[in-house]
Amino acid sequence: MSLFNLFDVAGRKALVTGAGRGIGRVLALALAEAGCDVSILEIDMKNAESVVKDIKKLGRKGIAFRADITKKEQVDKAFAGTVKELGRLDICVNNAGISIQKPAEEMPEEDWDSILDINLKGVFLCCQAAARIMIPQQKGSIINIASMSGIAVNVPQRQAAYNASKAGVAMLSRSLAVEWAQYGIRVNSISPGYIKTEMTMSSMTRLFPMWESLTPMGRLGEPEELRAAMLYLASDGSSYVTGHDLVVDGGYTAR
Repeated sequence: MSLFNLFDVAGRKALVTGAGRGIGRVLALALAEAGCDVSILEIDMKNAESVVKDIKKLGRKGIAFRADITKKEQVDKAFAGTVKELGRLDICVNNAGISIQKPAEEMPEEDWDSILDINLKGVFLCCQAAARIMIPQQKGSIINIASMSGIAVNVPQRQAAYNASKAGVAMLSRSLAVEWAQYGIRVNSISPGYIKTEMTMSSMTRLFPMWESLTPMGRLGEPEELRAAMLYLASDGSSYVTGHDLVVDGGYTAR
């Protein structure tokens, strides 16, 4: 196989959770642009359908399923629907997640539960559903979106639950990588640093100067700068890479 072909994912079938906006949307469109048919799992169907339209404009098949990833029956139904429509599942990108910033001593139990349910339990349920499809195929790539917040306690925001959940995503990815290597399934994670998304642009711009000063590259990342990392882990170019957390953070955690 030529070097160029190592990174070719054209014709593969992919699924992306939380792809209605932000990082998930960018990653779903990157997969479509690279030649994949893409299934979207979202709780906001208006956003999901908008992404599906953009996928179709790129000449690929796009479908959307409404699913709360904390509910196993909804996850399983969406994954089954994906296989029914696309025929198989080669790439699963688990991106859906939330963040709530509150001092740990003041955090309500329900906020803790919401963060861990979506960010960790939801990722597990989607990994499990993907693996049950990929095991008979004896091949597949699962990519979980973690965070540099699972490696370093970034400031000034107080987000102990979010940090713990993302550390859990990275360890879950490593654990599943070891369990499922025998089936030809690779499981990796990507840990982004500070990225300009709709969420950060709408509610956290006041923190940008501090975040930039703490990042060696002196700026926030763009969602598009995560595309190559995701495509690398999705492709045969990373055929001997599993259980790895690929950090894309402008040097923040290198300090």
